[in-house]
Amino acid sequence: MILVTGGTGFLGSYLIRSLVDAGKPVRALYRKQPSPRLQDIADKIEWVPGDILDVCALEDAMVGITQVYHCAAVVSFLPADRSRMLRINVEGTANVVNMALDAGVKKLLHVSSVAAIGRAKEGGAINEDCEWEDSKNNSQYSISKLQAEMEVWRGIAEGLDAVMVNPSIILGAGFWEDGSGALIKKAWNEFPFYTEGVNGFVDVRDVVTAMIQLMDSDIIGERFILSADNWSYRQLFTTMAASLQKKPPHIAAKPWMTEAVWRVERLKGLLTGKHPLITRETARTARLKVYYDNNKILQTLPGFDFRPLADTIRDISAAFLKDQSLLQQ
Repeated sequence: MILVTGGTGFLGSYLIRSLVDAGKPVRALYRKQPSPRLQDIADKIEWVPGDILDVCALEDAMVGITQVYHCAAVVSFLPADRSRMLRINVEGTANVVNMALDAGVKKLLHVSSVAAIGRAKEGGAINEDCEWEDSKNNSQYSISKLQAEMEVWRGIAEGLDAVMVNPSIILGAGFWEDGSGALIKKAWNEFPFYTEGVNGFVDVRDVVTAMIQLMDSDIIGERFILSADNWSYRQLFTTMAASLQKKPPHIAAKPWMTEAVWRVERLKGLLTGKHPLITRETARTARLKVYYDNNKILQTLPGFDFRPLADTIRDISAAFLKDQSLLQQ
């Protein structure tokens, strides 16, 4: 029996569907309600109410479990979410590790993030051996994921067989209102600004494939960057716009402009009560040029490869257009 935390989220939903398609028995935690996106296979999933901050619920959920995929986490760059994010991402991971140890789970796969990996020297690519350095460019999210990783390393030292993946920005269809799903909406709405910042991007389907292969292998005590390509945000949004037959971004956002925008967005949020579209952290991250080295996972998993980002964007755009068409009917 396999336990998935974060099963109602973006990555967790894709993971559960792949596990079910492979005929594997799945138990998944939910806090409010089971994922409606998995309703067509609901009879093949054992949904159990629970929260990774609830040790008793976790203990019950671990009964009979041999593998745990820990996907649950809060991803936020809002100052108001900092304490909640640190609690769920760090304390929640500690609880999962402790209960897995107590239950005698055979293997844990922890979903971390490239944000938890140290920065490479200027001009270099980030790999799994890079060391963390304190920097103003480290977000509270990245700090929380680093500390969560430390809980997993602690579990490994205490005898838990575990492996970690560090995805870059995950792209996939659905969840259009949150995270990377909101990027396609920006292209759809012909957001005019772009930055020359560079980041890593990866297809959610490739992340799931790598996770399952790592779980089913004898690899433990390692972490792996999952990133297909390093693209500029300008290239990303231009490619998305072309797939949607929309106007591409055409105004270069200067540093002073991004600094002004996040301040305006913050004020609007205070006045309307809505979350700002751009925060100080996201505005500054959009200007950074960060490159990720994916050689380790490619050399470790025979036959594994990443989809080209252009193919991922084509598939996401087609799914988005289909959903838009359904909404208009």
